[in-house]
Amino acid sequence: MWSCAQDIKKTGLAQYNTKCEADDVIRGETQIEQGSGTEHQRPPYTGEENIRHALRMSWNVTNTLENDTFSCYDPSVVGYRYFGVLWGSVVTVVGTVGNILTVLAFAMDRRLRTQFNTLIVNLALADLLYCSILQPTSVDSYLHLHWRGGAGWCRVFGLLLFLSNSVSILTLCLIAAGRYLLIARRPVYQRLFSGRGLALLLPATWAVGLASFGPLWPVYVFTPQVCTCSFHRTRGRPYTTILLFFYFICGLGCVGLFYLLIYRRVRVAARALVKYRFSRRSSRRKPEGGEATTEGDSGVGSGAPTRSCEISGTSVEVPAETRPAADPPSAPPNPSQRPLSQVEGDQLARVAPASVVPASVAPARTTPAPAPAGDDGVFHRVTRMCFTVFLCFVGCFAPFMLLNILDRHGRAPQVAHMFCANLTWLNSCINPVLYAAMNRQFSQAYRTLLSRAARPLTRLCAP
Repeated sequence: MWSCAQDIKKTGLAQYNTKCEADDVIRGETQIEQGSGTEHQRPPYTGEENIRHALRMSWNVTNTLENDTFSCYDPSVVGYRYFGVLWGSVVTVVGTVGNILTVLAFAMDRRLRTQFNTLIVNLALADLLYCSILQPTSVDSYLHLHWRGGAGWCRVFGLLLFLSNSVSILTLCLIAAGRYLLIARRPVYQRLFSGRGLALLLPATWAVGLASFGPLWPVYVFTPQVCTCSFHRTRGRPYTTILLFFYFICGLGCVGLFYLLIYRRVRVAARALVKYRFSRRSSRRKPEGGEATTEGDSGVGSGAPTRSCEISGTSVEVPAETRPAADPPSAPPNPSQRPLSQVEGDQLARVAPASVVPASVAPARTTPAPAPAGDDGVFHRVTRMCFTVFLCFVGCFAPFMLLNILDRHGRAPQVAHMFCANLTWLNSCINPVLYAAMNRQFSQAYRTLLSRAARPLTRLCAP
């Protein structure tokens, strides 16, 4: 004969013991007396006594389920949880290994030890915090459909979760701002992103994140919809609404704005460079004794108070003291020192080497020399990589944010909430993959580190 107690043994859901006892009492099944541990046959209740007992047991079941605040069990997610466990395990392994490789590559490869790459390392540390500590806890809660860490660890988990996300967003803002200042306001870039400036900016990202989400400590609770700990949806308002608007709308919006400004400057400067090259070719056809002209020089003449040089196709103002000394009035015009040639020599100069922003600007040259043609492409590749990291971050969080905004009353299926939450996990492990795919120096450093790590294993396997 069927017994509900058999389902308990199969599913392992001990919180449903009370409900099973009620069903077994009504059916007159064999019950186990907890005091003595011996089985005895209890006769079924009849009539009014049976009804009262069934109602009392049903009320106890309801109270038990409502009071179990750390359970995310739902029949619709029993099968889906295994996908969540598999997905979370992959994120844990890939994210932990990849971000550790990023930090080690920065520490061991001199070519990667640059001021710009310190921002990449700060982003990797925030992702490493999530992948190595928080993600395994989420996998455990998915596997058991129950939070097993208690209320204290739940609050710590919620604080670290939003600290990691806030540091990632602030670092993305610094990366985008740095790329823009590099081509638009290079002196400002040198001051902000110098060694001393980064020593203040990077700890500030962690301090601001902790100061922002630390006051929410009392409202970090377990959220059954996503089977993890977060701040309470209503108890933290309006402060939580302001924080989410500041980080996810204003912060990510600023990142997008910086990349839009970079795109516009590079596009305008690229057109000006094409126009200049065309005018340069035209000027070569004129007689040598003719007067040097700057009509095709993008509006920059030799008598201007400041001189414009092209950095990856974008004009940057250079202070007057860095200009080469002017020729004496009596000196005959020299074709190699004409103002037109000076602009040409600076048009592709001062471009960051592969994924690296130099610590200081190279000194101005009195004899202009064209930079290698590949330098301009390097700047575009690095900027494209940073922009791809930003797009991946937005793509991972956008579905989850939109679902929470649209589903204010919690009517959407729990599977939908859990799936959108699982997409956010991907953000913490995808960055090292992008570095390896889009940056040659990081890719080479990763291969070197992996080969060193695998060397002892190959020695053991060698005959």
